[in-house]
Amino acid sequence: MNATDIPEKRWDTLARSRDARLARAGHLASGCIVPADRIVPLLEALIEPGDRVCIEGNNQKQADFLARSLVKTDPSRLRDLHLVQSVLALPEHIDLIERGQVSRIDFSFSGPQAARLARLVESRKIAIGAIHTYLELFARYFVDLTPRVALIAAQAADREGNLYTGPNTEDTPAIVEATTFKGGIVIAQVNQIVDKLPRVDIPADWVDYVVQAPTPHYIEPLFTRDPAQITEIQVLMGMIAIKGLYAEYGIKRLNHGIGFDTAAIELLLPTYAADLGLKGKICTHWALNPHPTLIPAIEAGFVESVHSFGSEVGMERYTAARPDIFFTGADGSMRSNRAFCQAAGHYACDLFIGSTLQIDLQGNSSTATKGRIAGFGGAPNMGADARGRRHASPAWLRAGREGRGDIAMPRGQKLVVQIVETFREHMEPAFVERLDAWDLAATANMDLPPVMIYGEDLTHIITEEGIANLLLCRTPQEREQAIRGVAGYTPVGMVRDTRMVENLRDRGIIRRPEDMGIRKSDATRDLLAARSVKDLVHASGGLYDPPRQFRNW
Repeated sequence: MNATDIPEKRWDTLARSRDARLARAGHLASGCIVPADRIVPLLEALIEPGDRVCIEGNNQKQADFLARSLVKTDPSRLRDLHLVQSVLALPEHIDLIERGQVSRIDFSFSGPQAARLARLVESRKIAIGAIHTYLELFARYFVDLTPRVALIAAQAADREGNLYTGPNTEDTPAIVEATTFKGGIVIAQVNQIVDKLPRVDIPADWVDYVVQAPTPHYIEPLFTRDPAQITEIQVLMGMIAIKGLYAEYGIKRLNHGIGFDTAAIELLLPTYAADLGLKGKICTHWALNPHPTLIPAIEAGFVESVHSFGSEVGMERYTAARPDIFFTGADGSMRSNRAFCQAAGHYACDLFIGSTLQIDLQGNSSTATKGRIAGFGGAPNMGADARGRRHASPAWLRAGREGRGDIAMPRGQKLVVQIVETFREHMEPAFVERLDAWDLAATANMDLPPVMIYGEDLTHIITEEGIANLLLCRTPQEREQAIRGVAGYTPVGMVRDTRMVENLRDRGIIRRPEDMGIRKSDATRDLLAARSVKDLVHASGGLYDPPRQFRNW
C-alpha cells in the first residue's frame, strides 16, 4: 500500500456530527429560543442512540422539565443512552431506565430514588459504571465521560442565550464547559427569558438552545433541618465534638456533612461553645451550603466566611444581606460553585465531620445498604486526607504527629470524623462486622464495594458513648477495639474486649463524656441556640424565608 491508498484521516468528526444535529433541529427553534411545545421533537433531533447524556441534577437544582420531556421521546429513536450526572433525584431519571432508554449510568448520589435504583440493579436492568464523588465525576467529564448532550437549568436567559444561574449555580459551569468545548450540545431550561440579566454566569456562545419551562425548575431544600427534631442524644454528641475535638485541635476551617447530628453542633456554637470561650478560636471558615441552622452562629459572630456548593431554599435574602460572610456577585445574590467548593473542602479544610449508615471494624463506612443505593455525593472528597496538600495549620500538624508519630519528614493529616448514634432508624445497628456494600458490589457486578470513607482516612468516631481517636491506635487490634469501645450495645459493641477497651481509655484513645468534663444531664435541648424553624427566622431578623413544609405557625 502506498501513501495515496491510505484513507484520509478526519479530525473534525465531532464538529461534523454536531453540525448535522443542529441542522436537523434548526427548524424547531427561533435562533436559540425553543418553544416549550417543541422540546420533545428537538431532543429527538439532537440526541442519537448511544449518546452520553447529562441531565443536570444537583443536590438541589434540577433540570426537571427537560427530564420530563426526555421521558416523552420515542424509545425506538432515543435508546442505549449513557447517563452521566451528579444526582439521580427525580422519578423521571429512573423512568428512563425502566423504559429501556438507558443502558448505563455513572453518578454520585441517588437520594430519594435509592430504593428504585437498587431494584433495577438487582434485576440487572441497568449497568453502573461507578458511584463517584462529585469532584471525581466532574474530573471524568474532562477525560472519558464527556457529555455529548447536556440538559441544564438556569434561573433566566436573555434573548441571545446568556444564562443567569442566581444563587444555585452549583454544577452548571463544570457541565457546560466540558460539553461545549468537546463538540457537544447544551440545552438550557430557564424560568424566564428577559431583556437584561442581573449578571452573566454562562455566556451565550456556550449554549445552543434555551427553552422557558412552564414552571420554575425544582429546588430541593436538602440542607434544612428543623431544630425541633434534634434530640438530646444529638446535643450530647455535639458537646463531645465541640469540647473533645474542635477545641482540642483548634479547628477553624471545616466542612459539615448533612444531618441532625451536625445541625446540633451548629446550634451549640453560640451557647455551649461560647460558654467555653471558643468564639474566634473555632469554626471561623467554612466550605458549606448556607445551612439555616448556621444562622445563630453567624449572627453571634462565630463565622467569618462561608463558600457554598449550592444555595438553600429560603436563604436567598439572608445570604444577599450578609456579603461579608457569603461569596456574592455584583448583582447582590450569592454565587455557589460545586466544583470549586469541593476543591476547597478537600484541600483547604482541616476537618470533615458527617454521618453514615454503616461502619465496619476497620473504620470503612458506607451509605449503600441492602435495598438502597444512595451514593456518596461529596463526602468522600471531604472525608479523605488530601495527600497533595502542602500548607500547614496547627490542627493539620497535630493530627499528622498523632497519626504518623516521629518520622523523618514531617507531614500533617486531615481530621475525618464520623458522628453516629450506635443505632439508627428502626434499631438498625450503625456498627457492623461486614458492610452491605460487599453484597451490593457482587449484585451489581461492580469492581469495588461502594465505600464512602475508607478506614485509613477515618481519624475519629463520635457516638453517644464517647469519642475514639483512631490516630493514636498503634495496631489493627487496638483500632478494632477502639471502634468496638464506642459501639455501645450493638452486636459489635457487646463483644468488645473489656480489659483492652479500658486500657485504651486509660491512654486517652477512648474518652467517655465524663472523661472530658461533660455531664450527660447538661445535654438538653435548652442548649440549642434555636429550638424551632421559627426561632431561626427570628435569629435572621426575618430574612430567612423557610419553605412551606417547615412552617407550622
